[in-house]
Amino acid sequence: MRSPLSQNELGREVEVAQRLAVEAGVLVMKYHGGNLTVEKKERNEPVTIADRESSDLIVSGLREKFPDDVIISEENADDLRRLTAKRVWYIDPIDGTKDFIRGEDGFCLMIGLCVGGRPAVGVVVQPIHHRVFSAAPGAGAWIQAAEQAPRRVHVSNVGELPNARLVASKSHRDRTIDQVKSALGIANELNIGSIGLKLGIIALGERDLYVNPSPRCSLWDTCGPEALLHEAGGRLSDIRGRPLRYDVEEIAHTSGLVASNGRVHDAAIARLSPLFDNLP
Repeated sequence: MRSPLSQNELGREVEVAQRLAVEAGVLVMKYHGGNLTVEKKERNEPVTIADRESSDLIVSGLREKFPDDVIISEENADDLRRLTAKRVWYIDPIDGTKDFIRGEDGFCLMIGLCVGGRPAVGVVVQPIHHRVFSAAPGAGAWIQAAEQAPRRVHVSNVGELPNARLVASKSHRDRTIDQVKSALGIANELNIGSIGLKLGIIALGERDLYVNPSPRCSLWDTCGPEALLHEAGGRLSDIRGRPLRYDVEEIAHTSGLVASNGRVHDAAIARLSPLFDNLP
């Protein structure tokens, strides 16, 4: 599948990541809705054979094409070479595993490439709806759905917090989000499992804001989607408004996440930061 991103200086990386994510998506769909054995890993998170096989396919494919790059997958051990490497791939082989296990559609596969410590290439694939999001530096964010031609996407123009459309977690939602909505004066809420899909629909302009005060999200959860959201004109930060770091030993984002169309970001941070003074 070729896209307008193919002419970018990282066009080869985009094309390889797209191909591998689509192939892994076909693989995991063979398990979707089936009788899966679910194991528990660190922090009681679920993992299945579909997660592991998807990870193996993507990791081996990237290693073949880019043997000098560091490759980090959620399902593999960490590699601290990522702290000093110029190029680091981050893979979430199934983002939204709980939705996947339930046979629902709120999951995706995510591949991101950090160059010089910043997200550069982002690919997010939602196999159940045949949607492929992709982005590269300066080339914009794009979506290709089913047999349609790729089209460029951009965040919304919503500029006032009370008008913002919130997207929040489905599997991990708790009363904290009610506090967030109250503090921001927001009523409109949509719940989706995958972080990649949350940031994807903000990139599409269908939602305007995502708030996650949990310290549970990790580098593979955000690298690809952050590249996508940035190229669509949006913004991703921690709950204090600071840029996310990819060159630190801690693999989790311990200060939460805020993603937006950019226009409501600073106002949201100003109201949220005092609400979560327990976070670093």
